[in-house]
Amino acid sequence: MGSDAGEQARLARRLTTRDAVVIGLGSMVGAGVFAAIGPAAEAAGAGLLIGLAVAAAVAYCNATSSAQLAAVHPESGGTYVYGRRQLGPFWGYLAGAGFVVGKTASCAAMALTFGAYAYPDFARSLAVAAVVACTTVNYAGVQKTAALTRGVVAIVFAALAAVVVAALFGGQGDAGNLGDLGVGGLRGILQSAGLLFFAFAGYARIATLGEEVVEPERTIPRAIPLALGITLGVYAAVAVAALLAAGPERLASSSAPLATAVEGGRLAVLLPAVRIGATVASLGVLLSLTVGVSRTTFAMARNGELPRYLAAVHPRNKVPHLAEATVAVLVIALVLAVDLRGAIGFSSFTVLAYYAIANASAWTLGDDRRRWPRWLAALGLVGCAALALSLPLPSVVSGAGVLALAAAVWFADPGRRASAG
Repeated sequence: MGSDAGEQARLARRLTTRDAVVIGLGSMVGAGVFAAIGPAAEAAGAGLLIGLAVAAAVAYCNATSSAQLAAVHPESGGTYVYGRRQLGPFWGYLAGAGFVVGKTASCAAMALTFGAYAYPDFARSLAVAAVVACTTVNYAGVQKTAALTRGVVAIVFAALAAVVVAALFGGQGDAGNLGDLGVGGLRGILQSAGLLFFAFAGYARIATLGEEVVEPERTIPRAIPLALGITLGVYAAVAVAALLAAGPERLASSSAPLATAVEGGRLAVLLPAVRIGATVASLGVLLSLTVGVSRTTFAMARNGELPRYLAAVHPRNKVPHLAEATVAVLVIALVLAVDLRGAIGFSSFTVLAYYAIANASAWTLGDDRRRWPRWLAALGLVGCAALALSLPLPSVVSGAGVLALAAAVWFADPGRRASAG
């Protein structure tokens, strides 16, 4: 009887390597690329192409660490759980705080991206409306279906294809725009990598599929580099096309850089497709991010690591309504207070800190529980630190300040430490 119950509780192993790659692409190829290329161009000019490769390499290290940790600790919560199990309750708490804060900033970035592409003159107003709309949908308990996710991914790929075609064949391309790849220097390249890291968000989704894929010990190690490689190829094609068409200076000064790369050319007729793709993508990501942040906030509150009121569940809709409302208020405050570049930089810093804890956790795994060599975790840890510290100074100061405040709250409250332990 116990064996039958255990079998019923297990998820079916139905996903092949191709399925896992598609899921990874769906998680990575999203609205981030529509926004992050502008700040990256400001940091490194054409050198953002090198930064893109660096960001992908760090993402690969982080994904392998997350994959082997997910195999050892098959429970929801990501690095919030891994840090607690491998390094101690404080590090799990700090990872959770970094995730909540960083992804809240990501929500603001996605809302601002929506506004910038939908109607630039009213970008902030539309961003606030988008946050309210997504929170209302989540409050009602409506979940984004797999079919909707596939539809969003298809629209995004179509929009990015339109960018490449319009930029390369619109008649405004200039090979001189690629210029000197090292114009921003090492710091500029690392800063662009830290900002472009934002565009790879979601790559660790493959790491959570261990119970659903066929032969996970073979499938996951294959799917992660394949999905990252394809995503890198797509992003590189888009970045090269945008640089050729608009040049780094115009991209750097635009809040909707991929639209800037298309407008003014012979194929500017494709501009509406680019704007529609960006708005749909940003709304889809905003919807899923608000769900994820509110659920992590709810879990931390239930564990006594955030105010207990955030653990309330709506009696009818069965959703963490107070956590959702609180997240929405914080996102709207960020939308009104910061610009898109600031939101991306702040989000990148705190999420890089989150993955630094994941890599440190993976480092502690014994050889019998390791699927990748330990040096990959070490490289990921160093890479996360290097990219985080190379971000614009306001992002570093604000991100470090928030994490320091979270740590101070932890150490100032013995009750919180006791309940977490």
